[in-house]
Amino acid sequence: MKKKFALALALVLALGAFTGCSSKGGSSASVSGSGSDAASSSSAQTGDLETITVGASSTPHAEILEQVKDSLAQEGYDLKIVVYDDYVLPNRALADGSLDANYFQHTPYLNSYNASNGTDLVSAAKIHYEPFGLYGNGVASVADIQSGATILIPADDSNETRALFLLAQEGLIDLPEEASAETGVTTLDIKDDHGFDIQAVQADTVPTQLANSAQGTVAVINGNYALQAGLHTEDALAVEDASGDAAQTYANVIAVRNGDENTPKIKALISALETDSVKQYIADKYHGAVVAMF
Repeated sequence: MKKKFALALALVLALGAFTGCSSKGGSSASVSGSGSDAASSSSAQTGDLETITVGASSTPHAEILEQVKDSLAQEGYDLKIVVYDDYVLPNRALADGSLDANYFQHTPYLNSYNASNGTDLVSAAKIHYEPFGLYGNGVASVADIQSGATILIPADDSNETRALFLLAQEGLIDLPEEASAETGVTTLDIKDDHGFDIQAVQADTVPTQLANSAQGTVAVINGNYALQAGLHTEDALAVEDASGDAAQTYANVIAVRNGDENTPKIKALISALETDSVKQYIADKYHGAVVAMF
């Protein structure tokens, strides 16, 4: 009888111990996705990271930023990327302090935004250059563009200037001799449009408008919007001369509020981007549509 009681007691104790272990293991899995001590330690460390919040266009800027998340985490920073699909909101968010930096624009556009909005945003580093391309709907070469054809270009100040310089580079229009990127030009400054119908439209709509246009239409498209539309420099009828001033003038920059250029988090962000591994990623991923500037 004593033996039976002892055996029953042992079974109860063993069952209780097993149930306790199961309950503990289930709780750990629901919190971290793993019952390992390493996962819990990693989660605790992540909570200690200082956040760097950067606004970016989806392609290629956010894609490039994704490449440095791990290296920044090793330096103690959690990179949060906020993707925007226009050219106004990321500067507004940077100016009001919602972002630590943004990465989507070149210096002429940044200067134009500051002048129009009374902001004081500055470039902290030049990261890459996106050659503007001239693309056609059913047009094989610049020589095949017919007189009277519609040419679509982006309408915002600096990109309109850039598009018009590309058209002038290809002999499609004539601009005043004194025209420059610093002072800017618009369609009103064209001396001779050679019979083309040049239409300035919102930059992010240019690829769609070209795709839906009549045969023979051509368009100057920003590098990132061309990539989003599946277009590449090898598809272009013409691209900006990379040996000229365009690469430096229109390099895409990390923009910050004036005075933040040398803060530890911004210096860490720039150091993480300006590496051989990021340069190789850009070369392999974009095949000349994006060119590293470091």
